[in-house]
Amino acid sequence: MAQRYVRVETTTGQLHYGLLHLDRRVQVLDAPPWLKGQLTNLELPSDSYRLLAPCAPSKIVAVGKNYAKHAAEMGGDVPKEPLLFIKPSTSVIAAETEIHYPPQSQRIDYEGELALVIGDHCVDCTPEQAQTKIWGYTIANDVTARDLQKRDGQWTRAKGFDTFCPLGPWIVRELSPGARLQTFINHEAHPTQSATIDEMIFSPDLLVSFISQAMTLLPGDVVLTGTPDGIGPLQVGDRVRIEIEGIGSLENSVVLRQPLEEAIPEHL
Repeated sequence: MAQRYVRVETTTGQLHYGLLHLDRRVQVLDAPPWLKGQLTNLELPSDSYRLLAPCAPSKIVAVGKNYAKHAAEMGGDVPKEPLLFIKPSTSVIAAETEIHYPPQSQRIDYEGELALVIGDHCVDCTPEQAQTKIWGYTIANDVTARDLQKRDGQWTRAKGFDTFCPLGPWIVRELSPGARLQTFINHEAHPTQSATIDEMIFSPDLLVSFISQAMTLLPGDVVLTGTPDGIGPLQVGDRVRIEIEGIGSLENSVVLRQPLEEAIPEHL
């Protein structure tokens, strides 16, 4: 099994990057692994921490319609160049954390995706240079308020709600080009999405190179590489699982987002 790099919070509130062992022990690193973090002698037993999203990106750069069949199901042509949008860092949540269904939307969709974790400053990179800037791979769910996406005409609100970017559960360094991505809803046997990542229109190195021509990618930033066909709605109470061969699975449940209660005057 490939080495699995994690980010955890201990029961005493300390944050660490580390290497996850098969028995769920975490061997702590002295810095994020893409910043040349080295293993220390500190080990965390399995009951002393919780998994966080495996990185804390300054930004998430996502790519739309990067699988031909998904472009077709969305009613559009295959893009001639990568179609970029941004998800805010505040949308990131960990595996086994709840996706909040916002009251502003009547339809939110799952979108299972391969996520790239950037390991070095990336500016104006060629595809060959960009490949060396990809430190590792994890799983993402580009949750989308589909009705708001259509209504707004641009994607910021629809893609940017808090909890709309589940990420994890860990990062691996290597991945087979033919690894299969699958999405399952409520433990059903048959996936709603199933494709190999080499079916992408624009490969990971081309995506990173293209993005770097517009904006600097920083260590720990995340690139979402697009979703295959088979997207569909999520309901409150649903559980969604995204699997990628060679990485593992990312699971989250959906709950209703509660509106903020009006403040109660102190004199009452």
